[in-house]
Amino acid sequence: MTVETATSGLVLVGLGPGGIGGMTLDAVAAAQNADHRWYEAYTALWPDADLTALEHDIGPIERVMRPDIEHPERLLALATTSVVALLVVGDPLQATTHVDVQLRAAEAGIPCKVVHGVSVTGVVTGGAGLSNYRFGRQTTLTYPHGSWIATSPLSVVHANREVGLHTLALLDLDPTGAGTGDQRPMRPKDALQSLRTMAAKMVEVGMEGPVDVDGWTVVLCSDVGTTDERYVTTTVAGLDHEEGGRLNCLLFPADVEGIEADAIERWRR
Repeated sequence: MTVETATSGLVLVGLGPGGIGGMTLDAVAAAQNADHRWYEAYTALWPDADLTALEHDIGPIERVMRPDIEHPERLLALATTSVVALLVVGDPLQATTHVDVQLRAAEAGIPCKVVHGVSVTGVVTGGAGLSNYRFGRQTTLTYPHGSWIATSPLSVVHANREVGLHTLALLDLDPTGAGTGDQRPMRPKDALQSLRTMAAKMVEVGMEGPVDVDGWTVVLCSDVGTTDERYVTTTVAGLDHEEGGRLNCLLFPADVEGIEADAIERWRR
């Protein structure tokens, strides 16, 4: 399927990290040429002003949440008779949620094209000054849900540190975990509380892992890929004093020396 000539089908469009300036020309064209434009608003977010500006340039955009993507019957039905662009912040195939949509489209015999976009996961590591080759498995710090909190994110960071690898930790957007709205992107203070709660839980249940995370070096990365991009090197405890930006993520460096050490020291507060 080519976006310009198709009369039906699905196009997964990567928007980039934030703002029309970060979109590729192919992404703009694919969004403009679609009959319907759905903006997936639960795995990542653009600033509202940027989304409004994009809508002004390319046409009406419908905001959709988790149920419409994880149960995409309406999406696929539309794509059988018209071209539907699913607009995804960053790159559309960075989340398995969208890979699942791609597979379901193929199973239904619906043409599906992917227009890749710049992802924060590819920008943030070099932007901070750490070598991409030294990163281990990435993770997402989640909000507690009632009395329960996942400890696996901290286990990932700890395991990476033990073998000399850095970690990229994305931050949760939704305190409810439902993906249906009322999102509140995690702030640095929220991330601190989450990390401390995980560490305490691991000690409580006798899991192998760190007892005290407060002294770990961390790089707070805010609004990466936008004009408001900012990095701060501090400690986990120091996150309590940082405001961050609209969207934040954290880098947990392993032991660093040479260029890597000098690079993250630039951002030291």
